[in-house]
Amino acid sequence: MIKENKMGVMPVKKLIISMSLPMMISMLVQALYNIVDSIFVSQIIGTSPNAGQDALTAVTLAFPMQNLMIALGSGTGVGINALLSRSLGEKNFKKSDSAANTGLLLTFFNYIFFLIIGIFFAEGFIKSQADSEIILSYGSTYLRIIACCSVALFFQMTFERLLQSTGKTFYSMLSQASGAIINIIFDPLLIFGIGPFPELGIAGAAYATIFGQCIGACIGLYCNLNYNKEIHFSFKQILAIDLTTVKDIYYVGIPSILMMSIGSVMTYLMNLILGSFTSTATAVFGVYFKLQSFFFMPVFGLNNGLIPVLAYNYGAKNKQRISEALTFSLVLALSIMIVGTIAFQSIPELLLSFFNASDDMIQIGIPALRIISLSFPLAGICIAMGSIFQAFSKSFYSLIVSVGRQLVVLIPVAWLLAQTGQLEIVWFAFPIAELASLVLSTIFFRKLYKTMMTSL
Repeated sequence: MIKENKMGVMPVKKLIISMSLPMMISMLVQALYNIVDSIFVSQIIGTSPNAGQDALTAVTLAFPMQNLMIALGSGTGVGINALLSRSLGEKNFKKSDSAANTGLLLTFFNYIFFLIIGIFFAEGFIKSQADSEIILSYGSTYLRIIACCSVALFFQMTFERLLQSTGKTFYSMLSQASGAIINIIFDPLLIFGIGPFPELGIAGAAYATIFGQCIGACIGLYCNLNYNKEIHFSFKQILAIDLTTVKDIYYVGIPSILMMSIGSVMTYLMNLILGSFTSTATAVFGVYFKLQSFFFMPVFGLNNGLIPVLAYNYGAKNKQRISEALTFSLVLALSIMIVGTIAFQSIPELLLSFFNASDDMIQIGIPALRIISLSFPLAGICIAMGSIFQAFSKSFYSLIVSVGRQLVVLIPVAWLLAQTGQLEIVWFAFPIAELASLVLSTIFFRKLYKTMMTSL
């Protein structure tokens, strides 16, 4: 007799903590890497007087493509996660194995796609946003390495999702946190050429990232093979493409991919809008993204831990556990984001000073951080509510919310505000967009609750 998975029997609050805390910790480490990586990049010394700021701007310009890579890998993982967890809840173990094995093949195809982009399109992508030859050189070098060597990134994300989908979030934490820590260690060694390592500058930052992803992927593979006993891997099943499983994965995954890809489009267009003022504004935008990740990443970790719990108990038709899990997670997400708002409001100059900020960058950055952080509590609520859309295979709702927030509201409002010629008021586009997101999320949540929860 197969033992009931803990997602169906453990007390809900304890379950959410046990599922989410390891991922929240690993994502905090990931956020710390994002910040430390940019701090090291901002210290690069080159031929130009502002080489560090130019390098920081270049990494910011590469970010939309990096985010697109994460969108494809993570979105595919969300589809695998939801299908696998739901299949386990239904005791359909053949389907859960199919989800895992088919997901590995899809992961390899994701890498091939970005290998081609890295070889042929990296320089053109940076050139479309930058008119500085130094920034173009930095950005194209960084992006080409990141894209061409992204195989470890994709497999690391998939292995982590497989561990999350069966409740093995501690091992998922080991994979992600280990990769980030290795990255942090090798950043200064390869950027500045410490000890026996060559001085590679911005290329060193890219190679440190790749090395960390390789370690994370290897640990994820080891943990799945040795501790994830609810999944059975088979090369024969990996190579035998199950089109029904592919369809089921991407029924949930494609809306997630599109939703995260919209973030790439948004950052690309915001780079263009802010670049029309000054490249320093683009650098501030990049620093903001690094800093906000310290608060958003734990909420996303909470979301990743919540999705399999909701999916499992939906498959098991346990309405009470679903409601309790969602309520508890909403409170946690809101609390984390309020702390983020307080930090951005009270110490913005200190936060900016970590990135070797010039006087001009501090002058632009202080109001930017304070204004944008007004949207944090609203974002926390929306992220928590969105988890039920993914868990119940209604990711299309999340897609509509994301399109509405980032493309229908944020970019047009930012562009209109930019026409005033006053950079400071452009940042108000963020809280305005998040308010629109909250309205849409609430409408869809109430609709889903009435149509799916009441029938359980």
